[in-house]
Amino acid sequence: MVANEREAWARMSCISCKDHYTPTNAGTCRECYEEASETEEELKKEIEELKAKISFLKTWAPQPVLDRFSDVLLQCSDGSTIRAHKAVLISKSPVFKAMLENDMEESKSGTIKIVDVSYEVLRSFIHHLYTADALFDEQMAYELLVVAEKYQVKHLKAVCEKFITSKVNNDNAVMSFAFAHQHNAKHLMEAALSLIIDNMHMLTARDEYRELVDKDPRLVVEIYEAYLAKQVNTAAKDS
Repeated sequence: MVANEREAWARMSCISCKDHYTPTNAGTCRECYEEASETEEELKKEIEELKAKISFLKTWAPQPVLDRFSDVLLQCSDGSTIRAHKAVLISKSPVFKAMLENDMEESKSGTIKIVDVSYEVLRSFIHHLYTADALFDEQMAYELLVVAEKYQVKHLKAVCEKFITSKVNNDNAVMSFAFAHQHNAKHLMEAALSLIIDNMHMLTARDEYRELVDKDPRLVVEIYEAYLAKQVNTAAKDS
């Protein structure tokens, strides 16, 4: 190495260890470069391991593992069952907590009968309790929201409500409004009512409207009250 090259090398700084630091000439020494490369490989390996763990959680525990270590049996109306762990159910749902920690039939038998949902909906619900993941289509979202409300799983209910709200349109607004009222879904209710009011000229021609008049006329009154309130507010602004 010639003298000029040695001088230049001596003046170079390492970003990591700051050897021979000068403000105008910075780099990375060979030792720190190799160390950084090893650290990068370790991080990549750790990330891959974490991904594998997440993948495992998302697919839920294998049935043999559940059969061996689970302590609660969830039973659907058709007799199909899903095994789960009491600790998970208690930690995620106040309703399950009350069932399993108090002197109730479910606590004594270790079996919880959930007769108003299908196996697929129940499995998706339990999957969420274990992984905080929510995979569903539009129909499943409605059914999961009902189960989430019943067992007071607030996060799942909020996720389902947000998804359903994003799908509200003029064709399903009346049905969505009635559903939201029944299951205390405030954001869905507001979105559906707003769309109904914006299309009031089409309301009475809809089959859903006539069904609502027969089944729950108080909701029809609420729709018209909201519509009239909007008209009054609009007139006040224009005057």
